[in-house]
Amino acid sequence: MSTENLENQELEQDEIILEPEVIINPVTMGAVSVAPEEFDWDAFEEGAVGGEAARKELEAMYDKTLSTIVENEVVDGTVVAINKREVVVNIGSKSEGVISASEFRYNDELKVGDKVEVLVETQEDGNGQLIISHKRARSLRSWDRVNEALDKSEVVKGYIKCRTKGGMIVDVFGIEAFLPGSQIDVKPIRDYDVYVNKTMEFKVVKINQEYKNVVVSHKALIEAELEIQKQDIISKLEKGQVLEGTVKNITSYGVFIDLGGVDGLIHITDLSWGRVTHPEEIVQLDQKINVVILDFDDNKKRIALGLKQLSTHPWDGLDANLQVGDKVTGKVVVMADYGAFVEIAAGVEGLIHVSEMSWSQHLRSAQEFMKVGEDVEAVILTLDRDERKMSLGIKQLNSDPWGNIDNKYAIGTKHTAKVRNFTTFGIFVELEEGIDGLVHISDLSWTKKVKHPAEFTQIGAELEVVVLEIDKDNRRLSLGHKQLEENPWDVFETIFKVGSEHEGTVINMNEKGAVVALEYGVEGFVTPKHMVKEDGTSGVLEERMMFKVIDFSKGSKKIILSHSRIFEDARETAAPASAPKKKSSGNSNSQNVQNTQSEATTTLGDISGLEELKARMVADEKKK
Repeated sequence: MSTENLENQELEQDEIILEPEVIINPVTMGAVSVAPEEFDWDAFEEGAVGGEAARKELEAMYDKTLSTIVENEVVDGTVVAINKREVVVNIGSKSEGVISASEFRYNDELKVGDKVEVLVETQEDGNGQLIISHKRARSLRSWDRVNEALDKSEVVKGYIKCRTKGGMIVDVFGIEAFLPGSQIDVKPIRDYDVYVNKTMEFKVVKINQEYKNVVVSHKALIEAELEIQKQDIISKLEKGQVLEGTVKNITSYGVFIDLGGVDGLIHITDLSWGRVTHPEEIVQLDQKINVVILDFDDNKKRIALGLKQLSTHPWDGLDANLQVGDKVTGKVVVMADYGAFVEIAAGVEGLIHVSEMSWSQHLRSAQEFMKVGEDVEAVILTLDRDERKMSLGIKQLNSDPWGNIDNKYAIGTKHTAKVRNFTTFGIFVELEEGIDGLVHISDLSWTKKVKHPAEFTQIGAELEVVVLEIDKDNRRLSLGHKQLEENPWDVFETIFKVGSEHEGTVINMNEKGAVVALEYGVEGFVTPKHMVKEDGTSGVLEERMMFKVIDFSKGSKKIILSHSRIFEDARETAAPASAPKKKSSGNSNSQNVQNTQSEATTTLGDISGLEELKARMVADEKKK
């Protein structure tokens, strides 16, 4: 090594020695300048630099940089770093605290530099780490802040955690508050799940201090904003005004339209000129449509809207050449017991009354003839374009059966009819569709006394009838059933002559007298005094006795009988001289009556055999 190099090296060493020592403080890790002659190496090894005075000065400076931290105290900190998992917060301590990012999920706008409140759980754990919690800090202060928000009507932020029955659970200041479904928005909510994990603004609307329950509303904020718009819209409302709105809600009776903060209702009848079964056939939710204001109340809180009024009325476009008597085709849109409404064009309907569906006079339901959705052909009966009314008929498509009633159902002709209905005075029968007739109860039988038609036949049964009378103007037919046979009372008049004797059976008795069944199904009547026997006793029910005819009325079809007259008349006429003759005569008459009865008995129940019997009786009279 040269002399020059050695000199230079010594010079450098001297320069180094002359410079002040720079020592790193082991406590603060900061640099401290100390003159070489003043540096205490022993103190340095023990952790003290620059002497006792310097150490105290450094400790004072260090203490000023630290804030006083007390465990379990809530302090404010500053966010210094954020990542997906953690948030680093400086609270002025020796170290910074790390908080899980999940504690800030309610605040998706958190950024570096924001002030947040934290709870100091531990100043220094085993690893020398500061342990703090934002969630616990919010929880400690939350109840006071929630009450303050309610008192001052403040807007607070909340994090929607999940759905629950009837609404949502919202994290507000660390408290789980309830958000009712009706308070989420001014519009009905169809999907609650879209709001989960979202941060929104709310107003605290109710607090139950006893149970620590909090209710919040987002709708209240929207309503406050809409109220200004609503007042502006209401002030400009006029009948006939056309506005654009959004379909807010659909019900079975109509559609609610949002006019920009003001709701109006389109009734189902104002959606279309045609028939509408349900509003969903015309509009859809959230659809924007033009509507016209039809009416509103004095406060303009109830607004009636119309949609069909924006289009031309279908009646105005109806064919001008259409007139009464024309045939039209349409679809049945509504059924009722009294008739059917048929749409012959969009929005143009006519009513087919049930009486115009058939020529029949029977009361029937319209459902027996047609059903909804069926295409039918009809004839226009009335047409009022001013009133926009039309009546139709389908029976007119066929000829009126009463048109040739005189020829088809002439008086005296025999027909088979169907029993349709009973009344106390007779039977209604149907000869064919549209042709009905009445068989009076007195025209059911020549001999039997019918108290009610149900005793004679039944509904739905067939009955042979004869046309007795035609009333074409009133569409009435008088029919008879007994007229199918000859009136047996013409024969009975010769059989049951006054004074003739007949055997009969007592079939009914009352205080007025007794009813006696005679041959041929004929009945006679006996008063109580004529029921007395020769021994003074009276006949009893179901007893067979001989009776004498004391009165016969062909017109009223009545036969009055007497048992007493048989032995009374015999006493009065009894005489010695004429007794045999009268007896013989009586025997002869009795024999004739018995012969007649015998012959009558052979034809009992066969009323048509009375003609032959009558002829024989006439022949016997001639021989005598």
